[in-house]
Amino acid sequence: MAAVVVACLTLVVAPAGAASGATLAWRDCPGVDDPRLRCATVRVPLDHARPAGPTIDIMISRLPATDPALRRGVLVTTGGGPGGAGVPEPLNLATVVDPAVLARYDIVGFDMRFVERSTPITCGQPEEEPGGYWVRTATYQPLKDTAAEAREYARACARHAGWALPFATTAQAARDMDAIRAGLGERKLSFLGGSYAAMLGVAYGTLFPHRVDRFVLDSPVNYDLAWRPYELRRLPAFEENYAAFTGYLADNDAAFGLGATPVEVAETLSRAFAEAAVEPIVAGDHAWTTGELGSLTVIATYFEQLWPVVATDLAAILARTPPPIPLDLRPAPLPGTPGVPADNHTAVNMAFRCGDDAWPRDLATYRRDLTRLGTRYPVFGPSIANLNPCAFWPVSQDNTPPLAGNRAPAALVVAALRDASVPPANSAATARAITGSRLVTVDEQTHVPLLGGQANACLTGLVTAYLVQGRLPEQDTAC
Repeated sequence: MAAVVVACLTLVVAPAGAASGATLAWRDCPGVDDPRLRCATVRVPLDHARPAGPTIDIMISRLPATDPALRRGVLVTTGGGPGGAGVPEPLNLATVVDPAVLARYDIVGFDMRFVERSTPITCGQPEEEPGGYWVRTATYQPLKDTAAEAREYARACARHAGWALPFATTAQAARDMDAIRAGLGERKLSFLGGSYAAMLGVAYGTLFPHRVDRFVLDSPVNYDLAWRPYELRRLPAFEENYAAFTGYLADNDAAFGLGATPVEVAETLSRAFAEAAVEPIVAGDHAWTTGELGSLTVIATYFEQLWPVVATDLAAILARTPPPIPLDLRPAPLPGTPGVPADNHTAVNMAFRCGDDAWPRDLATYRRDLTRLGTRYPVFGPSIANLNPCAFWPVSQDNTPPLAGNRAPAALVVAALRDASVPPANSAATARAITGSRLVTVDEQTHVPLLGGQANACLTGLVTAYLVQGRLPEQDTAC
């Protein structure tokens, strides 16, 4: 089955120094109804090592600088994941940065290769996985059954997207960024991205240090650990944040009725997960699977600001009533975005995570990890340490440029101290590796504090001073 391809125009690449966007055909952005945001298409090599070979399309968006007289250049951003859409991101970014930043930069977003509006891929599945990533829990399914399911998923991806899988790597996506820079006629680019997108920014700086202007990296994954080592090392933070959430539920037992102590709450939720693994819990017109309940719990593990919402929804579901504040647990394109396969975000997430480097291919490794980590971290160990389709991926090699090779100018790195998704050690390692960089932290249980709207005045001020004036803090700073 051929992948659905978004109809796009071809880019004529402008010489460096040309007027910004002079050769691009700007038009309405699919799925976006804000007339300020305009879109165009860049055609890039499927494999940047073969520039004359097959090509794919990358859709970019632009929110123009609000004061052309002060315009400095472009500030590029994209979605995290991997697998998140980036075309709408300039509008999101505009709500969290200072107006002085918007005055000086065209904010440019893009859907990464194979995502939504950019030559999308599919693994042929009828829907997205909860959270947009493939995971199974060893507590409820034997390893041999997970292996059979994972092997079939990898085979389906090879059937439907085999043409793309060798080129679904962060390094290839970073080279797409440089094609975007060239197409916009910019000698350099600035960047603000969070989580996986921040890791993509690190890759760009490693490959194109002479093209880097001002980079803000919000909670970057440590590139040297991507992917399985990074995932295993965040298990302690997952367990700690989950314990904090169960403590909140216990403190508010009168409101939620899930248990008067953290132990009681944990037992209540554990019973619900086990029940849903046998037969989904019907609440209103939806049957909640273990994967969906787990995804809902992960949201609380990441974002303390969403504890009341997740708690309210969990209490309702366990009472067999519809959750009053439903959260989107499966990623979906914005309404009006054409041609996006039903499983696009999950397919991209797996393609990049499996394609960036080689995963263990023997079941014994996963069995040992589950025995060791499943006991030490009983809530999330059976999921995070478990086998997934990467063990059977048709492309298996290291495609990650080492962090130590980054010679880009100093960056501003941002992190939350109680981030389970990307624990702050990742950001600290990134800041150390890029000479002269500064790390700014906030003491919050959240993810991507700047892009997630959880920055305080101190953090926002430091980001503004850097992007507007080029001034980094004199030292690492706790805001």
